Amino acid sequence: MDKLKFAIPKGSLEKATAEFFSKSGFKIGGTERTYRPSINDPQIEMKVLRPQEIPVFVSEGLQDLGITGEDWVKENRADVEILQNLEYGKIKLVIAVPKSCENMTMGEFMESIWCQGKNFRISTEYLNIASEYLKNTPQYKKRFGDAEPILVTPWWRKGDNPRAKIFLSFGATEAKPPEDSDAIMDVTETGTTIEANNLKIIDTVMKSAAILIANKKALEDPEKREKIYDIVALLKGVVDGSKRIHIFVNVKKENLQKLLTELPALKNPTIAPLADDTWVSVNTVIEKDCLIELLPKIRKIAQGLVVYEPRQVLALDEIAKRVEKPCKSKAK
Repeated sequence: MDKLKFAIPKGSLEKATAEFFSKSGFKIGGTERTYRPSINDPQIEMKVLRPQEIPVFVSEGLQDLGITGEDWVKENRADVEILQNLEYGKIKLVIAVPKSCENMTMGEFMESIWCQGKNFRISTEYLNIASEYLKNTPQYKKRFGDAEPILVTPWWRKGDNPRAKIFLSFGATEAKPPEDSDAIMDVTETGTTIEANNLKIIDTVMKSAAILIANKKALEDPEKREKIYDIVALLKGVVDGSKRIHIFVNVKKENLQKLLTELPALKNPTIAPLADDTWVSVNTVIEKDCLIELLPKIRKIAQGLVVYEPRQVLALDEIAKRVEKPCKSKAK
């Protein structure tokens, strides 16, 4: 098998991706010096790219695997297989307008501008998502039907509705209103930067996080598919490990069945005898959020509770089923 080409993101997701990989068992080195970092797996060839580009390169087969934001997969309309939500780098894609504007929906805000005889302007990095969003507002549909908003970039413009213009932003998007745009569509984690620039959020377009994507043709190659799902197992293990805890508890045999009915185990728990044959040790993995609720129940019938936070929980049986299941959609 040729080396598996794996693109990881530069920029805002870079540090979190490195930390995530370190928990998975992969060791990536040299990212601060090169765009071709090393990894402790001879079957993988890593490359660092911008998350905006990764969906396109994976879709085109230039990369077999990639980590990017769900927002960029949607923006690029990339024909890729989403293998795993990695649940870090969480952001919201929002619409924001000047604080001076009255409280109203996005559609109402646009209508107020059109009623003044003005063209509506929005700045964003997300041209396709913004266009789709505007076209789906009732006020836009009523006025313009299926007309396409005009997309404006330094190199080209397209669309047929000059009353709604979407300007490509290269950053500092929050600085654009009110002189250069009426609204922005931008990503935020807390909304602090938007607030500091005298803007307010009036709608959330989508929520996004880092995801693992694959080229569909690569998944049709038996050898690559096996390797890809080995990687999925390790990365999914980090996601699952962050949500679960491993507990060890000693209990009298007479209370064992009562304890087992209280433990929402992933699978049947491991039960081992102790030196005192009237006692057994029980260990299992449970959802982290369950511990507070379970603790009073466990305390009454057991002793010696030990809690560990696992780095990974590998659902090998689930991964095996995904490897055996043929890819639903064919690559174009």
